[in-house]
Amino acid sequence: MTDPEEAIELAAERGDTAELRKWAAEGYSDAVDLLVELATEREDLDELRRLAEEGSRTAAEVLAELEGE
Repeated sequence: MTDPEEAIELAAERGDTAELRKWAAEGYSDAVDLLVELATEREDLDELRRLAEEGSRTAAEVLAELEGE
């Protein structure tokens, strides 16, 4: 069985948002943080909105900054 932290790191390296979402749904805050980071890099406002709606304060803050530009 794969170590969750290792799997999250590998998913982030691949830019695999689906895998990161899976880990985020299981409660891994590192996966949420990495999803926010990837969405920010890609300026993916839809992903940031989804994360903010699911309770990510960081996503909400980044989204507010990007939408305010």
